[in-house]
Amino acid sequence: MSIARVGRYVSACGGSSKKAMTLYRKNLKLSQEFFTIISCFEIALRNAIDQHLLQTLGIDWLRNGASAGGIFDNSNCRLTKENINDSIHKLNPYYNHTKLVAELGFGFWRYLFSRNQFNATGKTLLRIFPAKPISSSIIQYNNIYVFNHLKEINNIRNRIAHHEPICFIPGLPIKDTSYARHHYRLVLELFQWMNIDETDLLYGLDHFLDVCDEIDQM
Repeated sequence: MSIARVGRYVSACGGSSKKAMTLYRKNLKLSQEFFTIISCFEIALRNAIDQHLLQTLGIDWLRNGASAGGIFDNSNCRLTKENINDSIHKLNPYYNHTKLVAELGFGFWRYLFSRNQFNATGKTLLRIFPAKPISSSIIQYNNIYVFNHLKEINNIRNRIAHHEPICFIPGLPIKDTSYARHHYRLVLELFQWMNIDETDLLYGLDHFLDVCDEIDQM
């Protein structure tokens, strides 16, 4: 491993290379735990979106939406249309709607809550969160709020996928699990908004907080 990669672990562990490698391994374990949780969340999210839009927009709403004259066939939704059509092309000749849903990435589903895509699908996607808090004059629990939450989750997902650590204060070689714990709470919150019992769903899979505690106690 490069000096740059290991160096921050050594700095965080007061110069102890042995302790640094222990922290490195625990970060890998934490990343593994969290990626599993995010993967379950991603599947739950995309399935909830798909089931809702199948009812409101009809069968094959993705392919139809990206076709000429479809809801995504405009300059504001250009990238959404391209993502759908690229995935359809990739799947051919094995295309079906279910395979297409699975092919599209987390970023695609997140962007369905951005203003243009949210409007294009009929401004109804917040219905997949039946337990979402009621908006107030102080905070609006609208599509932008959800979009920003999903952006944070997507960012840490990509960070893990690119083998970047999640056991430090961002940008500093200081051991701290607050960053990871914050994103974990975001995922659990959105599970709860969807009326999904995350404890039951993640039974036997979620040891995230245990690993966080191990890192904090080093």
